[in-house]
Amino acid sequence: MIRIGISATISGLALVMALVAPSARAQSADMTFFVTSSGPGKGADLGGLVGADAQCQKLAQASGAGAKTWRAYLSTQAADGKPSVNARDRIGKGPWQNAKGAVIAKDVADLHGAANNLTKQTALSEKGEVTNGRGDTPNRHDILTGSQPDGTAFAAGDDKTCKNWTSSTQGAAVVGHADRQGLRDDEPSKSWNSSHPSRGPDGGCSQADLKSTGGDGLLYCFAAN
Repeated sequence: MIRIGISATISGLALVMALVAPSARAQSADMTFFVTSSGPGKGADLGGLVGADAQCQKLAQASGAGAKTWRAYLSTQAADGKPSVNARDRIGKGPWQNAKGAVIAKDVADLHGAANNLTKQTALSEKGEVTNGRGDTPNRHDILTGSQPDGTAFAAGDDKTCKNWTSSTQGAAVVGHADRQGLRDDEPSKSWNSSHPSRGPDGGCSQADLKSTGGDGLLYCFAAN
């Protein structure tokens, strides 16, 4: 009797898992936004925009959403005769939804407005997991953007992008807070895309520097098509 009961329980669990797995895969396939569960591991040296986009594409592919064209939400500054690039212009038109199907914004204007739905509970990874924020160990809420609050690039001059995402030593990169929380109750602390510049003993752009202020070299990824 005990063996029959155990067998029935195992069979029941297998059936539940078989039913849930396709549903989870379907949700991932419909995903059009996520926070990367990991970065390339070289601090803010992402290999430029091309390398950052490749990281988004790789993680999306692993989660079942690789059929879409993925772009990292990053701006670059004008340098070496090349114009600046605005993060808001790279990510398509929306709407965007996370791995659980929650819509975070219906379009670019909504994303950069006060009423977007980007919070700690909705800024999920490609795996559908919440990204650690303030109060968690380790805190990973600093997301690389190099952007102003409206999603545009900073003017040339002071480095805000760790040399356009090619430096893991000297420089600084502006980050946003995925959990919309910081040390103060002010707009920068609550900003998802423009909270503060990175800093640290290695110069501001190393993996250790990013971790020291509550980051891990993570990115926002959006499906552009």
